Amino acid sequence: MGFADKHLGIYLSHRGELVDYATAIVGDRGRGEDVVQEAFFRLRSSSADRPLDEPLGYLRRIVRNLAIDWVRRLASEGKFLAGSVVSDMVAEDRTSQEYAIIKRDELKIVMHAMAELPERTRIALELYRFEGLKLKDVAARLGISVARAHSLVYEGLEHCRTRLIQES
Repeated sequence: MGFADKHLGIYLSHRGELVDYATAIVGDRGRGEDVVQEAFFRLRSSSADRPLDEPLGYLRRIVRNLAIDWVRRLASEGKFLAGSVVSDMVAEDRTSQEYAIIKRDELKIVMHAMAELPERTRIALELYRFEGLKLKDVAARLGISVARAHSLVYEGLEHCRTRLIQES
């Protein structure tokens, strides 16, 4: 089986999981599906000539990076609204719009709070919350003890919570 066939198999068997993952970051299922499809195209083009050791892990990283880039871009443009672009919004009741605005503002606060974290703490938190790794896997990935991984994730979460409380 060629690389392209292998990647298509990985994509098809993990598509639902990847879309759920992207949707959790971007807040919109349709956009999550777009992110996953774009990630698959990037996987195929980047690995056309050479095999990858962990194609699924690499695909997950591409999905994560594309989703975060999309959120950051729209947040910086002031257009991110609970996963939707303002121009794409249809008439909704006032409560939904207010809720979306609150969530958009909270997302901005959390993104800024994560950017303030020390690199290792931020990476540990991203691995745990965005990639869904268990603490033992975070520890293994970072070459630290499980207790230290727990401490880093806890510190990162507390920093984000504190920022949300301070700025809300």
